[in-house]
Amino acid sequence: MKGSVLKPTGINRSMGRENPVSLWESSAEEPDIRNPMTGDSQTDVAVVGGGFTGLSTALHCAERGLAAHVLEARQIGFGGSGRNVGLVNAGVWHPPAAVRKKLGDTYGPRFIKRFGEGPAMVFSLIEKHQIRCEVTRTGTIHAAHSPAGLRDLQARYDEWRALGDPVELLSRDEMVERTGTGAFFGGLLDHRAGTINPMGYCRGLARSAQVAGATISTGIRVVNLSREGETWVVKTDGGTVRAKHVVLGTNAYTDELWPGLKRVYTMIHYFQLATKPLQADMSHILPGRQGVWDTGQVMFSLRRDACNRLVIGSMGTVVGTVGRGLSNRWAKKRLARIYPELGPVEFEEAWHGRIAMTPDHLPRIYQLAPNLFTAIGYNGRGITTGTIFGECMADLVSGMDPSELPLPITELRPMAMAPILSRIYQTAFAANQVLKSL
Repeated sequence: MKGSVLKPTGINRSMGRENPVSLWESSAEEPDIRNPMTGDSQTDVAVVGGGFTGLSTALHCAERGLAAHVLEARQIGFGGSGRNVGLVNAGVWHPPAAVRKKLGDTYGPRFIKRFGEGPAMVFSLIEKHQIRCEVTRTGTIHAAHSPAGLRDLQARYDEWRALGDPVELLSRDEMVERTGTGAFFGGLLDHRAGTINPMGYCRGLARSAQVAGATISTGIRVVNLSREGETWVVKTDGGTVRAKHVVLGTNAYTDELWPGLKRVYTMIHYFQLATKPLQADMSHILPGRQGVWDTGQVMFSLRRDACNRLVIGSMGTVVGTVGRGLSNRWAKKRLARIYPELGPVEFEEAWHGRIAMTPDHLPRIYQLAPNLFTAIGYNGRGITTGTIFGECMADLVSGMDPSELPLPITELRPMAMAPILSRIYQTAFAANQVLKSL
């Protein structure tokens, strides 16, 4: 099921389209890039997918002197990249000790360090290439939804502080000051992190990759991969690209191009609704524009964009439309509980996208065949993970020893239950919307 946007109103439309991918497409300052493919071509690296991973791969390949050609079936940022919450978070879902336990003494510390520095890498690229994406560097807040959630955050705080990382444990009163609500029991403020307009960042990566020498083709779907000697033949619905290397950067929007690949993760959805801009007397709500997500089993997120819209989201799809229906009621109820002073709210945009969840909540790097690589399973951390792994893909095709990667190359093991689990999660998340709307 593709992500969708439902009858948005009141926002300038990008490129004249009535149904943008998300709020971020409508509000992005970076212009869209539309390039049709013009016949057959040859390149060093063919990159399938025009999201964070594919564009970071193309940019870093071009900076290494490699010819890279990005092939995007729809438009830049169409998938999870343009539908992201926009939180530039460090690390992964697991605390450092759990990562070390899962990855061992060699890869564990390396992974923790690399992904702890992920936000700095993203912000460095934004600064270097002057990407216009509403960037803030005031951190993100993991909010405790319960006393048990606060205990979990205390343990995470202790681990990160032992590593010397700039995190801060917030009391309930300090959370009121940071968020404008007393709904949380405390929080963990990560000063490494921040927020962006994810579509703006994605388009900025595309622009920067083009300037560096990469080729980008949009509206072109790859339909077959085959080998002729040492060359990959990438057949599309608009021509053929011959390449020494191929990188698949499709993550949760992976289709049947490579057998079994879309079954190595469980696909879930994440939906969001954006309010109309808040009035000036609501400046106490997220005054530092930190992005917030909570410790609940069915996570929800909250942030404030550059135009003072509140963007609220949770796991699942948009049910109904932006103006009415289950998701609209869920968002109104949730905001009324957190910020009763808002009164009645109206929403401008509603959308959802896909997340690729792995069984252990860690991403994967696969070598699917000689000179064919993919990174997949970002578990909701697409901005930093996609950017980091794009650089890793460029390193691999440049001849780097795979043992130097932040995690080992994994054997492809499809999960037979993946489609069934996706449907179970979909049902559970819809039920959660119903319960939270009562």
